[in-house]
Amino acid sequence: MIYVCVPVHNEASTVGLVLWKVRQVFTAFQREYQIIACDDASTDASGDVLTSYARVLPLTVIKHRARQGYARSLEELLRLALQRTDRPKRDCAITLHADFVHAPETMEEMVKRLESGADLVVAEQYREQGTRTWSERWARKWAPRLLRVGGGVRDSISGFTALRLIVLRQATRGGAGDAPFLTTEGWAANAELLARLGPHARRIEVVPSAGRYDLKQRPSRSSPWQQLLGAWRSRGLINAARKGAALLLLAALAAGRPLAAQDSACTPAVTFPIGERLTFNAKYGIFNVGSAVMEVMGIDTVHNVETVHIRFRISGGALWYHLDQTIESWVGRYDFQSRRFSSIQDERDRHREHRYEIYPDSGFYREVGRDTTFATVLEPLDDAAFLYWIRTVPLEVGKKYEYARYFRPDRNPVIIEVLGRERVSVAGKKWRAIVVRPKIPQGRGIFAEKSETHIWLSDDAQRIVLAIQSNFSFGQVTLKLKDYVVPGVPQP
Repeated sequence: MIYVCVPVHNEASTVGLVLWKVRQVFTAFQREYQIIACDDASTDASGDVLTSYARVLPLTVIKHRARQGYARSLEELLRLALQRTDRPKRDCAITLHADFVHAPETMEEMVKRLESGADLVVAEQYREQGTRTWSERWARKWAPRLLRVGGGVRDSISGFTALRLIVLRQATRGGAGDAPFLTTEGWAANAELLARLGPHARRIEVVPSAGRYDLKQRPSRSSPWQQLLGAWRSRGLINAARKGAALLLLAALAAGRPLAAQDSACTPAVTFPIGERLTFNAKYGIFNVGSAVMEVMGIDTVHNVETVHIRFRISGGALWYHLDQTIESWVGRYDFQSRRFSSIQDERDRHREHRYEIYPDSGFYREVGRDTTFATVLEPLDDAAFLYWIRTVPLEVGKKYEYARYFRPDRNPVIIEVLGRERVSVAGKKWRAIVVRPKIPQGRGIFAEKSETHIWLSDDAQRIVLAIQSNFSFGQVTLKLKDYVVPGVPQP
């Protein structure tokens, strides 16, 4: 959900057009959204305009009987958005002025940046359309230099900001009672908001946006000199707010309250050695029909998170049938959660290819090539990741385990049945093995329910995959371990 927060005071000539433009943006760029507007004791027809638009738009209007100011209105809107969300890691808020200076079409790019992993996006004014006095231009140029907030943000007074709501929750946590979150006013309030949110954002990005002063219908409510003087007086407070938020963040970490799994973990959750390579022969009855390889490829960085890249490939065929399938996964090294997944399959003359970007901290995933995002689960895993993850969990014979961790929620729960223990002969020796049967409801590939897959794992600490048996369209294929290799370690 996207909450568009619009403070309003005497904006009757433009607020309706701004709201309708928001609707047009999210009609073309299909996302679920709500508009929350705060009528800060307007004395013109703003209230009537908001009431009429609330009948046709997903709009909630807050009304103040007495003027409380821009900062108080903005804070109330953001707190209401935070109160409404049940997915703060995924949902976001966008602050938008009602005088048409902000270009609403910029919101599409801001949301895309959030969906790509940013926590805070600032729309910086890179050019102006329309004419203004030299004093207005001069004050607008110098105020951001007085109110520096860090994080690569130059236009700290923009007021056009998109933020993931979990960042607001972290920034407001631990506040004293009803103490205001924003204590300055005007341009300085915009900078203060960024200063307080910035230390809690893992990634901050900026996007360009034109200042539409040609569409503004009213003169500024305060002189540029008053705004510049307010910025000068607030510079110490803004600096203290930024440093104070950073100190609170450090205190939370020191107290053992991690903000993200990868920030606090010291021991890798993915412990398989880099270069581990399992090679299998594929048999259809007594015939060799191909081979397969499971391999830990290396360490990568995906979405600013250190990940382990793993791959499983099976290739071969007989007579009229040919299969070449590769599934790859990038899982967080310290939290064992999927960040990226790809599946490429050539079967007979049919080619299928799917690639996914997964954002566990934000609660969604996206298929590459499609603009739509979908909700994911807590601690998501994909097909390849599951193949490695089941090597790490306790398995008791006779038990059936259900895990709601497949990254596509409609294919949960993943079921793992522990069928028993057996002795198997592979790779030139005899092994004690645990036999498991994994199933992904409505899934495809070797873990699909119809595949009736069985996996033999070595009954020891390494849990080496010794064999995989699975049904294909032409019959049952068994993969038997041929070689197990870890660089620098003798083969068991």
